[in-house]
Formats: sequence, C-alpha cells, structure tokens
Amino acid sequence: MPQNNQPQTPSRSTAGFTLLELIIVAVILGILSAIAVPSWLSFLDRQRLNTAQSQVYQAMQEAKSNAKRDKITWQVSFREVDRVVQWSIHPAKSGEFIPSSVHWNHLGENIRIYTARNQLGKYETTLDSPGAKSLTGPWRVQFNYHGNTNGQLGQITLTTNNGSNSKRCVYVSTLIGAMRMGQEQSKSNSDKKYCY
Repeated sequence: MPQNNQPQTPSRSTAGFTLLELIIVAVILGILSAIAVPSWLSFLDRQRLNTAQSQVYQAMQEAKSNAKRDKITWQVSFREVDRVVQWSIHPAKSGEFIPSSVHWNHLGENIRIYTARNQLGKYETTLDSPGAKSLTGPWRVQFNYHGNTNGQLGQITLTTNNGSNSKRCVYVSTLIGAMRMGQEQSKSNSDKKYCY
C-alpha cells in the first residue's frame, strides 16, 4: 500500500480563531458587561435591603412577643459601629438606654441607617435615641408586657453604602405596637416622609 507523504492541511473546523474574531468577541462581551453589571449591582442592593428590612421587622416582632411572654419590657436596639449596622433584642434595663452586656448581630457590610434629612427637611430615621434626636444613634424601641410601645413611635430607615437611592423602612405606627414595612416612594406622606 503506497503512503502519501504530503502534509495534511487542517480543516476549517480545527484551524482555531483569528485574532480579529477574538477581538470582536471580547468587544461584544465588554459591551454586554457594561450594560448588565449596573443592573445586577442594583438588583443585589435591593435584595440586601429587603433582607435587612425583614431582619429588623422580625427582631421587633420577637421583642414584642418576648415582652408579652415574660411580662417585662423588652427592646430592640440599633447602632452603627465602624460603618456596620448592628441590632440586638434584649430585656430593657432601668436607667440604661442600652445595657452594656447585650449581644449584637450584624445586618451586613453594605447596609446603612439613613440619618440624613429628606428634601422636606425631615429625618427618615426617628426611633428613640438618647437626649435630642441623634444622627449617630444608638436607637431603640421598647415593648411593655402588653406588647405596646412605651410611647416610642418612629421608624428606622435603611439604605446601602453603594450610593443607591433605594431605601427600606420599618416603623412602629401606633401605641399598641403595630409595625409596618415600607419603601422609598416618589411622593411624601402626611408626615413628610418618603419611606412609608
């Protein structure tokens, strides 16, 4: 059987890509990434805010339930330490705004308590704070043995550290301890707040 000594030329399917084809694919991927990444980051911010809002709401519900169960005043406390929002559920201690022995939980590195004034000059975070309304916290809400608040109505408003305009809030709206969750709205409510 005679052998053919001619070199085999690769077929088009095994030849690979040209440099021009690779550059075109890289440019297309870059354009798609530039379009998709901001939307993806915004989606992640909203998800983090929703999770943090749920944690705050559940913490308030748990404090209210504990107060009714134990027949003593319980509270939920909030603070920011090194740009990290922390929360704690614990019994209230007379004479101390927040007892020093409480265990703190974290909401997440990107979550912040919104402490600025809105465009109508009103604060969006209005929970009880020591002395005059504090922009740096700490904040708290207490529930007595009936599950009612101790006159501490207000809200805590959360935002992200990424410069997002999204806001989520949890507020205690009545003296009997009714709580609701809300989000940033385009128009203010009767209290001149945008998160409701």
